[in-house]
Amino acid sequence: MDELTTNPYDDDKLKEECGVFGIWGHSDAAAMAALGLHALQHRGQEATGIVTTEEGRFHAHRALGHVGDAFASQTVMAGLRGHAAIGHNRYATTGDTILRNVQPLFADFDFGGFAIGHNGNLTNAYMLRKQLVRRGALFQSTTDTETILHLMATARGGSVLDRVVETLRQVEGAYSLVCLSKDMMIGVRDPNGVRPLALGKVGEAWVLASESCAFDIIGADFVRDVEPGELVYVDGHGLHSVKPFAPASNRFCIFEYIYFARPDSVVETRSVYEARKRIGAELSKESNVDADLVVPVPDSGVPAAVGYAAASGIPFELGIIRNHYIGRTFIEPTDHIRHFGVKLKHNANRAILDGKRVVLVDDSIVRGTTSKKIVEMVRAAGAKEVHMRISSPPTAHSCFYGIDTPEQEKLLAHRYSVEEMAKLIGVDSLAFISIDGLYRAMGGEARDPVSPGFCDACFTGDYPIALVDREMQGNGGGLSRLWEARA
Repeated sequence: MDELTTNPYDDDKLKEECGVFGIWGHSDAAAMAALGLHALQHRGQEATGIVTTEEGRFHAHRALGHVGDAFASQTVMAGLRGHAAIGHNRYATTGDTILRNVQPLFADFDFGGFAIGHNGNLTNAYMLRKQLVRRGALFQSTTDTETILHLMATARGGSVLDRVVETLRQVEGAYSLVCLSKDMMIGVRDPNGVRPLALGKVGEAWVLASESCAFDIIGADFVRDVEPGELVYVDGHGLHSVKPFAPASNRFCIFEYIYFARPDSVVETRSVYEARKRIGAELSKESNVDADLVVPVPDSGVPAAVGYAAASGIPFELGIIRNHYIGRTFIEPTDHIRHFGVKLKHNANRAILDGKRVVLVDDSIVRGTTSKKIVEMVRAAGAKEVHMRISSPPTAHSCFYGIDTPEQEKLLAHRYSVEEMAKLIGVDSLAFISIDGLYRAMGGEARDPVSPGFCDACFTGDYPIALVDREMQGNGGGLSRLWEARA
């Protein structure tokens, strides 16, 4: 099983993209931003930052690590003065996390300061970067987001909005942006709407966030989703909306519902928790099996397991308990303690599992490393049979729109059939929800191959946005590996 060996402390999950937050017109803007970013911590744990504006002056604090650590100091918060703020939680797709890459990024233009936070990936940023460098641009970071700032610097438009629109008409890819100038806050989604962005209001202040759970923590009301291809801006005259881009098909990332978004969020008008329960119920209809218990792989497998158990009539039990207090650097994974494996994060509940036929429900299988170790752990706790059910179709293709996935050759589903995967992981049976079943669970019919309605490229290989940089570089790896881009 050497091919399934990796760092035992790796969750072996697709990594969250990033979280963005913005607020305009609030006396405690920085505090609201810190709270909002705390609610979005699941979208990026490598680094965080906030930029505020006050009478034309800008203040910033960026740090590696979690929101609670970065903004715990009263001195830091006191320095973030102003009525408006934008913030960003970062997950680095590859390479080292270094402070110069932490967002929001900031630049001084002739119209004044401008800060930007980005969730997504630009699929032609490498090409644009090469062109800009030839023309004399000096890049300070290694993120694709900085490309936007350099394009704005050379834009012909005079106003901030004109420059933003001219710039975004040159870029391709997936993006949800929050931007801040001295006169306005801007939120914008790419024409396909791959990444989420929601609009809310607390009192008279307008709020932007990747997910609605960031509104709940500050007592804001959810107003609506920013639409694909829409640019909203808030200034002294209130909220405004323009749609400056050519219409495109809506291809929102379906994996937000499977794993990325927090279950208490409402994304694109759907409750994430209810969507995951429906996925689990559909999975049960497609691949039910005689068993004694339905056990989720915590925490991401819980809602789907609830739906699976309800639809199948098999009792739901917490047969695996997760330790929520393990840190990334809790213990150095030296050779003599590697046998502890996933037990630092998960432990089998022997009293529940012993002698039982168990259905394990998880959201995905990426490389298969964690799945194999969890199955071994459940069997060691006395389970008589172990059947694994996955609430997504097989992940056989890399994502190039802001999700950190391994190179395609390292994805288990790209190399093996379902039967072969079952043998490698060590289960009695393995089944994934079908792509049509996934679409039915989302409230529709079977997947329409012409107009699917979601981005599902990681399952189907149907990439809705041109992969310009990847075609330039050849098929030698993901866009995020061309340089150290943040997702």
